[in-house]
Amino acid sequence: MTDTTDTIELRMTRQLPATPEEVFDAYTDAEKQKIWFSILSTEPGIVEIEVDLRVGGTQTAVWGPNRDELFRETQTFTVIDRPHRLVTTSTGAGPDGQTMETHIDITFEAQDGGTLVSVVQNGFPNVELRDFFRTQAWGGAFDRIEAYLTRDGR
Repeated sequence: MTDTTDTIELRMTRQLPATPEEVFDAYTDAEKQKIWFSILSTEPGIVEIEVDLRVGGTQTAVWGPNRDELFRETQTFTVIDRPHRLVTTSTGAGPDGQTMETHIDITFEAQDGGTLVSVVQNGFPNVELRDFFRTQAWGGAFDRIEAYLTRDGR
């Protein structure tokens, strides 16, 4: 039997208004993530992030509206080429206890006075979850990072 989950892949790009170094650091620095993670939320809820930014190290994020509805994601860094590329294996779990493991490859390319961020994530169990990640997870993360990068007093 062939495992088809690796064939369900998400590919997307987003232009962000900062240098590759600034975008890479906003994406990987725990303190910066804590700010942008809830920057557009009217009720930020719970956000806990720990990062050990080295090959073999992990980033663990826990978030949700309250302690009974938490999401958890642990990414293990397999490639770190600051500020050009970041590759991780991600294991996520929702409040319902369901888990998913995916592979994420992100590149940060200087372009048009900003940074073109390209994401390739594969291993989704179905297209509905992939599409949710495209619109809500990644779309929301990019919106928040952009708000963080363009906030007053930066």
